Amino acid sequence: MEYKNRIISDPNILRGKPIIKGTRIPVELILTKLGEGISIEELLKAYPNLTKEDILAAISYSADVIKNEELVES
Repeated sequence: MEYKNRIISDPNILRGKPIIKGTRIPVELILTKLGEGISIEELLKAYPNLTKEDILAAISYSADVIKNEELVES
């Protein structure tokens, strides 16, 4: 999934958090809801401005971010 046309970060919107382009819906919210067990279909009903492709883009974006992180053990 190519997320670069769907995920943006604008310092004037939600302090620059990554959001779905054309909305104020942060990637973090999508991931949190999915992590709580909400299905993609339920998420689409709760946020009608979202598309399935937006949700998949959020997951793909997050995977890319994590891929470039290092685990710091305490």
